[in-house]
Formats: sequence, structure tokens, C-alpha cells
Amino acid sequence: MAVYTEVSDEALNAFLALYDIGEVVSFKGIAEGVENSNFLLRTDRSQFILTLYEKRVRASDLPFFVRLMEHLAWRGVNCPQPVRNRSGEALGQLAGRPAAIVTFLDGIWVRRPRVGHCAAVGGALAQMHLAGADFPLKRGNALSLEAWLALFHAAEARADEVAPGLTQEIMEELAFLQANWPRGLPSGVIHADLFNDNVFFLGDKLSGLIDFYFACNDAFAYDLAICLSAWCFEPDNAFNVSKGKAMIEDYARVRPLGAAEVEALPTLARGAAMRFMLTRLVDWFNVPVGAKVAPKNPLEYRDKLRFHQRIKTAADYGLQM
Repeated sequence: MAVYTEVSDEALNAFLALYDIGEVVSFKGIAEGVENSNFLLRTDRSQFILTLYEKRVRASDLPFFVRLMEHLAWRGVNCPQPVRNRSGEALGQLAGRPAAIVTFLDGIWVRRPRVGHCAAVGGALAQMHLAGADFPLKRGNALSLEAWLALFHAAEARADEVAPGLTQEIMEELAFLQANWPRGLPSGVIHADLFNDNVFFLGDKLSGLIDFYFACNDAFAYDLAICLSAWCFEPDNAFNVSKGKAMIEDYARVRPLGAAEVEALPTLARGAAMRFMLTRLVDWFNVPVGAKVAPKNPLEYRDKLRFHQRIKTAADYGLQM
């Protein structure tokens, strides 16, 4: 979450007049994250999140995200629900951007996840994968293998400013991934961005998943690989095998992994690390002036990529073979 686009009082009031959600009590930007402009909206009836969709979100994809959140909630996944206006529409326009209001989920995101948190995320991710099995809409992964070379070219000229030799390192890894990317794995709707700040806990109990604006159709095991990097490394970027084991085991209790998925996991983890290193690298050089957003360090994911490159089998992540 972040704030790229400011909203005037007049524009906000005109937009909210279309809804039956009560009178505004407070409205403030949320600075965390990097993608859309997000605001915490409190009325005399409840709390909501108002989102303005920014650069990476195509307007044509918004119905997919809206209907997916509704579908997952119907299937028992605790996630934000789009609030429809008096005309029954979940999407509108505010400050020149597509915009939506969603319900507020109670809970906090965990800065230093423990083994139990990682286990809960694994189980919730598998539950989400199963819940989306009969979702009728499709959306390709716009930030998968086919997009990585273009992302690299967008930052290639300045990549070595971030770290000497980074350009060559990325080129070599992209060549490996192009030649070795797993195909034909079990697929369906994935979250594709289930980082710590997109999972809420109340105490030690997982209370909900948020931010489905990268959700798409792709390999389920790729989603798990994303979570291994997002949740199972320590602040010094050392992998915690106990966390990895707990995450994979709780995922597999809900949705068992096939042999091909297990074999592919190290390569999928390399690809997931590459994806986030590249998008962070592009963002590092392209934060709009005045935006209330802190770009994330791409070198975190270079270090995680180097770890995944040393992995021989999924047993190295803690999976019992």
C-alpha cells in the first residue's frame, strides 16, 4: 500500500455521496507498500479501505479482482469485500483514477514471523487455491517469465548503480530461467503477492488475507515459492529451514503437492526471487516526486536468489522427501 495520488475533500465527498456507508469521521493515507494509493476511511458506521488503482493495475483487470474477493469469501476465505454503491457498482472514478472501497479486516501484519505464522500462511494459501478452483474468470500473470526480460531492460542501464555486476548476474539468471522454467504444473488462481503485510493476525491466529491486485492464473507451486522467500528468511537473509518446513507441511495438509511440483520448487523459487528483484529494481529508479512511498531494496531479493541457486532439492527447504 502507498499514496501516489492525493484526494481533495471535495472529490472525496462527491465520491462517497454515491455510497450508503455513513458520514466520514476520518480519512488518511496509508504509506506502506508500493503499488496503489490506499486510504483508511472511517465513517460513523464502520471502517473501510479506499483504493485508487495506479500504474501496474489495468482497468480491464479490476472486475477480476472484485469478483475474486467476493468468490473467495463465499468459499470461506476471510478477505476484504468490495462495497457496492447505490447503483450496485463496485468500481468508480476518483481523482482521475479507477477506485473502489473494500471492507476493513481486523488484525495486524507480523514484522518478525515465527514458525507458527509461517505454518498458518501455508495452510491459508492452500485453502485459497482450493477455494478459487471454480472461479470462472481468468487473468494471465502479467509479471511471470515472459515479462521479466522487459522489466530488466527498463532498469538495465542503471542496475550496476545498485550493486556492481548486478547487470551480468541478472542476464545469466534470466537465461537459466528461460531454459529451465517448469511447465504443465497444476494451476489456478494464485495470490502472487502474499507478503507479510498482506496477511493479518489476531494474536497467533491468522485473521485474513488482503491485497489481491496481483492475483492471476498460474502454477500453485509458484505461489508457494513466493511465500517461502517472503516469510521464511531472517532479517540477515538467511533461510530458516524450520519456517520453510512448517509452511510447506501445512500447505500440503490442505492441498497435497505432486511429485512434479516438489521437483520444480527450487526453480520456481529462483523465478519468484527474480520477479521481485526486477520489480523492485524498476521501482528504485522510478518513484514519482512527492509520492508517499518508500521503495524496497532490490538487493534483498538478489541475496535470496543466490540462496535459491544453491538449492538442490525441495528437501533443502525442509520438505520431507
